[in-house]
Amino acid sequence: MKRDYYEVLGIGKQADEKEIKKAYRKLAKKYHPDTNPGDRTAEQKFKEVTEAYNVLSDPEKKKLYDQFGFAAFDETGGARTSGTGAGGSGFYGGFRHGGFGQGGFGTGSYRSGDGTYHEFHFDGNGNMDDMFGDIFGNMFRGGGKGFGGSASWKGEDLHADITVGFDEAAFGCDKTIHIQPADGRGGVQSLSVHIPAGIDEGQSVRLRGKGHPGAGGGENGDLMLKVHIAPKAGYERRGMDVYTTADIPFTTAVFGGEVSFQTLYGNVMCKVPAGTQSGKKIRLRGKGIVSMKDSRVHGDQYVTIQIQVPTQLTPEERQKLKEYEALTKARGRRGRAA
Repeated sequence: MKRDYYEVLGIGKQADEKEIKKAYRKLAKKYHPDTNPGDRTAEQKFKEVTEAYNVLSDPEKKKLYDQFGFAAFDETGGARTSGTGAGGSGFYGGFRHGGFGQGGFGTGSYRSGDGTYHEFHFDGNGNMDDMFGDIFGNMFRGGGKGFGGSASWKGEDLHADITVGFDEAAFGCDKTIHIQPADGRGGVQSLSVHIPAGIDEGQSVRLRGKGHPGAGGGENGDLMLKVHIAPKAGYERRGMDVYTTADIPFTTAVFGGEVSFQTLYGNVMCKVPAGTQSGKKIRLRGKGIVSMKDSRVHGDQYVTIQIQVPTQLTPEERQKLKEYEALTKARGRRGRAA
């Protein structure tokens, strides 16, 4: 006995197109024969949910089903057809108004020569388009090569993490990684990976063809290496800009002068203006991270100034500072009196 199509998809009769499709995606992924090899029960359930979706996703069929139930799709009505495609591969599904090759259109599924399943739809001219990628997304990618013929699709991508040094991310580097083949065959493989200059935290490097094997002769998936950047003492990266701190003598802050600042590219001399306060930021143009898109473009480095307070004074230095303190107090009193 057939089950009610709404019951099969686990939805109510008021479900809209979006709810119907969502329910079908979930069940199709769960029962798809490629994820349940050799499981006849799962295969039967996959057929059942596909048949239910074929009807309920089509406004005209849905209307007929709601009015007449399964009687609307008996063999004499011409609304449902099944048979054998070229090469002896079976297919199943619903077609409207004459079926395949007769101006029919609708949706269905077929099993190709290598035993894999595909979903398809016919337009009003009897042309077939693979809708596998639309239904299953990245889970099963690619397309059939013809009704009843062989089918192939690209293997799934693999994902892994790699950690590089701060300078390695800034200037680029070559790393060697060791992986176990996705198909579990063979020993550990050593792969050379180029980390491009300027790569940022969380970005990925793609190794083409190093993912899961493809099916039916399809190409392998890719290996996606997510990059993590190890910290560097004294440096903070924000996009293409770099932030550091630098201590300068108290007298340099007062009188101004040239100071040597450390950068990723070596030390550079920079003029500090007189009267510089602690916390002031000095901008070093072009001393940040290179752009991955254009090697001529660099970020900047921002140096936060910290003023060194003398901790060990000679008696003469202490005396001079006391004189300075007295002068500033006197100037303050004159200012208030004025």
